[in-house]
Formats: sequence, C-alpha cells, structure tokens
Amino acid sequence: MRVYELAKQLGVSSKSLLSFIREKAGIEVKSHMSNLTDEQVEQIKEKLPSKEKKEEKKEEKKKKKRVEAEKKQALPEKGEERSTAQGQKQREETEIKGKETEEKPLPERGQEKESKAVLEEEPAQEEIKEIELELPCSLREFAEAIGVKPNEILLKAMANKKMLNINTVLDDTLAEEVGGWFGVIITRPVSKIEKIRQEHEALARENAKPRHAVVTLMGHVDHGKTSLLDFIRKSNVTDKEYGGITQHIGAYVVQTPHGKLTFLDTPGHEAFTEMRARGANATDIVILVVAADDGVMPQTIEALNHAKAASVPIVVAINKVDKSGVDVDKVKRQLMEHGLMPEEWGGKTIMVPVSAKTGQGIDELLEMVILEAEMLELKTNYDKPAHGVVLEAQLHPFKGVVATLLVQSGRLRVGDAIIVGDTYGKIKSITNDRGQRIKELLPSEAGEVLGIEEVPLAGDMFFVVGSEKEARRFSEEMSEAKKKQRISTPSINLESIFDQIQKGEEKELRLILKADVQGTLEAIKSALERLSTNEVKVRIMHAGVGEIGHSDALLAEASKAVIIGFNVGINSRAKKYIEEKKLEVRIYKIIYELIDQIKAAIEGMLEPIIKEVWIGTAEVRQVFKLSKAGVVAGSYVKKGKIVRGAKAKLVRNGQEVWSGTIVSLKRFKDDVREVAEGYECGISLSNFNQIMVGDNIEAFQEEKILRKLK
Repeated sequence: MRVYELAKQLGVSSKSLLSFIREKAGIEVKSHMSNLTDEQVEQIKEKLPSKEKKEEKKEEKKKKKRVEAEKKQALPEKGEERSTAQGQKQREETEIKGKETEEKPLPERGQEKESKAVLEEEPAQEEIKEIELELPCSLREFAEAIGVKPNEILLKAMANKKMLNINTVLDDTLAEEVGGWFGVIITRPVSKIEKIRQEHEALARENAKPRHAVVTLMGHVDHGKTSLLDFIRKSNVTDKEYGGITQHIGAYVVQTPHGKLTFLDTPGHEAFTEMRARGANATDIVILVVAADDGVMPQTIEALNHAKAASVPIVVAINKVDKSGVDVDKVKRQLMEHGLMPEEWGGKTIMVPVSAKTGQGIDELLEMVILEAEMLELKTNYDKPAHGVVLEAQLHPFKGVVATLLVQSGRLRVGDAIIVGDTYGKIKSITNDRGQRIKELLPSEAGEVLGIEEVPLAGDMFFVVGSEKEARRFSEEMSEAKKKQRISTPSINLESIFDQIQKGEEKELRLILKADVQGTLEAIKSALERLSTNEVKVRIMHAGVGEIGHSDALLAEASKAVIIGFNVGINSRAKKYIEEKKLEVRIYKIIYELIDQIKAAIEGMLEPIIKEVWIGTAEVRQVFKLSKAGVVAGSYVKKGKIVRGAKAKLVRNGQEVWSGTIVSLKRFKDDVREVAEGYECGISLSNFNQIMVGDNIEAFQEEKILRKLK
C-alpha cells in the first residue's frame, strides 16, 4: 500500500500522515508515493492515537486550564503588583549604581587635566538620512531632493574623480554613490499599484480556505496535449453540458472523481514563460506530455526546462501507449537524463502511461495530479476583492475588448471595477468555459469578461478596486511609471548577475547554451557545469542545437540567465526581443575562449579570502562616559599606530571580547586620522560601551586575496 492510499483509508491528508510516519512511527519514506509493507501499515495504525487517548488528552488540557485559572486568582491585584515590581526595580537600580561608583577607577593627578583636554566632548554624530526618490532623475532634481545645492554635488564629484554636470541623469548605481557622499540613502518610493498588490496578497492569506489546482499541459508538438485535454473534458462533463461549450477561452474547469481541477490550454511553453516573465505564476502544476513512440524530443526538453524555471511540480503523462511496440521504460530513461527520476525507480517524479485515444490511465493521471495538489496545500481568501492574471485577450469586431481572466484570490463579480496591466475597466459580463453567463468567478476559476477599456497583455495582473474612477486614476499612474521603468530597466548580463551573487541574492549562474552541433554542445555543457563551486553553481537552464530563438530569449528573461552561443546566429524575432529587454548574449567561435571567460568571471566574484594585517596596539588607561559621544577610551599607543575607521579588536585578559570599527579618534580637542606609537589618544568603538581600564585595542586592516578555481 502507498502512503497516499493509507491516508485515504484513515481519512487524513497525505502530508500530515507523511509527517506522522517519519516523526512518530520512525519509518523512512521518501514521499506520499512510497510503498509500505503490511507490517509497516500495522505499525503505523498501532501508533496512531485511539479515540480513548484523544479523550484523555482533552481531559488533561481542561485540568491544566483549571489549575492556571486558580493560580491567576491567587495573584495580587494589578495596583499591588505594579507597586511591588516598581519597588524591586528601584532597589536593583540603586544597587547597580552603588557598584558602578565602587568599581570606577579614580584618575591620577598628573593625568586628570591632560585627559580632560584629550577627551573633550565630541559633537553628536549625524544620523544617516533615508530619502525616497523616483529614479532615474537629473542631478538638479537629486540635489533638490536631498537638500543641497547642485554645485556642492559637482565639487564632491571632482573630489571623488567623477565627471558629472548639471544635466547628468542619475541611475540607481550613481544615485547610491552620490547619496553616500552626503550621508543619504536613496530608496525608491513604493508605487500605488505595488501597495495594492501587497494589500491583496496580505488579504489573500487571511481566512484562507482550500482552492483547487490550476494545471498546464506542455510538451512537444503532436505528442497529444490537445487530444488529452479533449478526452479529459469530454469524459468529465455530461453530453448536455459539453454541447453547451460554444467557445474556446483557454481554460477549463473539470470535475474529476477525485476533485476539481482547472486546465490551462496555452499555445505552448513560450506563452507559459512569457506569463512568468511578467511575474504571473498562473500555474500550480505542469503535466509534461511525452509520446511513447517518439520519446523525448527537442521541444520536450524546452518545455521541461521552462517548467523547471517556474519551480512548479511536474507530472509526466506518457501518451500513445495504445500503439504497438512502444517502450515506456525507454522514455523514462530518457527523462532521467534530463533530471526527472520516476518515483517507482526511487525518484520523486510521478509518470503515468496514458492513451488519449482509449482513455487508458487518464483516471490515474487525474488522481495523481489531485494528490500532488494536496501536497501543495493550496489556500486563499474567498471573501476579498479579486485579483488574478490575464490568460489571453483580443479586440473583437462586435464585442470590443474580450479578455480571459483567471482568478487567483477573492471573488470577481459583474460590476467590479478593475485595474489590469496599464489599462482599467468595469466588468460588464462574465462567461464561463461552457458558454454560460455567470455572476461571479471564484479562486482558480477562469472566465471571459467584457468591459476592459484597452486590450491587456497575457500575463498582466488584475486587481479589483473601489470604483471605476479610482481604477482610471491608477491606470494613468501605471502608464507613466512604465514609461520611466522602460528607461531604467536593468539589463540581464554577467556583471549584474555577479553583483547579485556577491550581495547574496543569487547563488546560481544561469546560462542558456546554443551550439551548432550536438557533440560540441555536450562538451561545452559538461565543461561549464564543472566550473560550479560551493558558493556559485553554474546551472544550464536549457541547452540545444541551432540558432538562438525567441523561446531562448523568453527563458533568459524569465530565469535571469545569460545566453551563450557557439557558432550560431540569432533569428530576427529573438534579436528584437533581446534588444528590447536588454538581455546579454555572448557568441563564441573558440571553445577555450568561452570556458576561460566564464571561469574568469566566476573567479572575480568568488568571496575572497580575508587576511588580517596588524597595524597597532593601544592600552586603555582611562574610560570616560560623555553625554553625546558615549563611552570614550583614553588610550596610550604601545606599538604601531591607531587609524580612524580601521577594523579593531578589544582584548581583555588575553580573550577577544569585541570586534568592529574605530569610529572616532582624537588628540586633545582635534579629530585626527591616525595616532603614532608613544602618544595618547581618545578612541570610540562602534556599538560597544563595556570598555575597561587595562583592555588592549588592536587595530588591523583586512587584505583581500582573490581565489582561483582549481
């Protein structure tokens, strides 16, 4: 018996039973598809708590609550409790003050006057300002926003060897640098549409109830995606209902014997990825359709890579098993080569042999998809204003703008005002996949709607707002924001990706690889994958033979990958898309040049080895607490020198008790950059006040040593 079958028998979810088996029964199982022996099933049933045990636990909980209630009654009144607590606090504070007075060392006569001069009270450090600013902007606008004159920025630029003028346009990087000169951090203001999205997503998590899964069929052309979907639809609706289907709307809700599912009938993996590139994760599960007679084909691999890039579970339907002489195991072995291991061979991917012609295996396929959905625990709020995604849209000669919307959360009703992409509208009518006029759509349901002003793009998000007037205003603001965004859209290139790796945002260098012949492709792919390190993994999102096409460009944008070509060209459609989205494509004709450039790029971005180089040591001889500057250590430089801004360690009795930065350094009343051996100084440490007489402050600088790949 499999885990999910036992879960059904016991009336519990597969996920909860899986946790119980691993944690309580102590049985090692990989997934809900794992097989259990008869002995293991009995062992699990024995360990499950009986009704009597559950009742005993309930009684124990009740008893515990009663005891807690009695304890609360015995506690003093609030007023009494407060006064007692206050008295105790005051006593503790008095004791601490007394101890501090006793422990504080008295200054020596000769040093007292000099120390006061050395440690003259410092002015309070300026706080770093945080300013919201829409970028890119001119230098003049930037100066006005941070409250300085443009000439001040130009003078600072000259001092920092930057060539700027009054008309310079500041992008994110330059604005960050210029802001740093004036102690200002620049943040982008959160747009109103972003606020709406955040509000909708927050509401979606409240009072969440289960929703059914949205499923997309993908695969190679002529492998039976449409035939399979047609069979599922015909076998799961009555003749009367099927006769009522009068139009194709790209999405179908199907009531299976195991539960409800929504199927998306997309034109292919390009449309799927184009949606994802716009931030619309419309699909919960992908069914990868592979023909048993053809096996894995180029478009199968492309579809698989697009599904992997979207990070959605994949269920494989091995179609056309009714044909004579087909080898299902051969198809499974081919899929293993591309990272999909069948669950019956110890992997995690469910693979079901099916026939869209005879219906063989389709019921099992649907059951497996429902089971996969159960493991995802899909939930949302049904009672909020709707938000979702555009599946497709067109301008109809008689109806006007017709759009198919998939609701992801809330209810979409006739009369709702919506913003969608950079247009808006008011829902005049909703038609379901059976051609019936309906009043509302629930989560995971799709329908054809009328009432949108302009044709939106597939993958655009929609949100219900308070009124049509409000929707119009948001639409205008979004159009303006998109114009600015097009100017400042960051390109996807090796430099930007490695910047993200260095900041800890990315851990993978994602590449799309195209070559002229299969042998060369495999050799390059293998060599690049061997460059992976523990810090940066080289991940080939897709590898194929032939020119760089539109599908490659789409996948590059959606997965933030760089396209690498070897002895291949770029088709005109892909070239246009690459230029528009500012993607990076690198074409090579010599293999070692390709490998060396990627290797050098990874080496340049590996976390360097940090070596500490000692600068000097100072001994703390006096400790002063100043009202504005905090704690300052009156110190004597024993060896080397102490430098303001240097890294430092505080050592007490041979043990390091703090490490950080020397934030200020003084000689008498003056701020100084460094103090040499044999001189006294005042030292302030970053975020540390527990300095004591006799401590040693050791200053050092960090030396970065670049690492090389082996």
